[in-house]
Amino acid sequence: MIEGMTYEQYLEKNEKMIYSNVGVSMLPLLRQGKDLFIVKKKSSKRCLRGDVVLYRRPPNHYVLHRIIEVNKNSYTILGDNCIKKEYNIKDKDIIGVMTGFVRNGKEYTTSNRLYKLYTRFWLFFNPLRVFLLKCIFKSKRIVGSIIKKAA
Repeated sequence: MIEGMTYEQYLEKNEKMIYSNVGVSMLPLLRQGKDLFIVKKKSSKRCLRGDVVLYRRPPNHYVLHRIIEVNKNSYTILGDNCIKKEYNIKDKDIIGVMTGFVRNGKEYTTSNRLYKLYTRFWLFFNPLRVFLLKCIFKSKRIVGSIIKKAA
């Protein structure tokens, strides 16, 4: 919520917003408490693979994640630092599309060459990244249970 408005109401009135993210799901792109993201109101056009979108998860939970797959009537979405995909996100759920971000006082747009390179790299290596993260999480659980048993 911004100034007593929902994000939808704010974007309807102002067309864009600049906001700070909460959480680590979009690391390394967006750092909690350090970076800002810029979102414009979603147009009637379909979003594209690689777009970072602000969407509402019922009942009133807002999420900023990346589209990894465009389907006929929905999207598959995943945070850059997440391993669990979200399926069946509809156009009506998406309220905004990220157009840029601010890091260390400097604004970067999603049309920036380095940002586009990051997006292509992230999308290409995502299956490997998810596999490696799952292996790391599993090994941490195994080590943790061994340490518990030994204690």
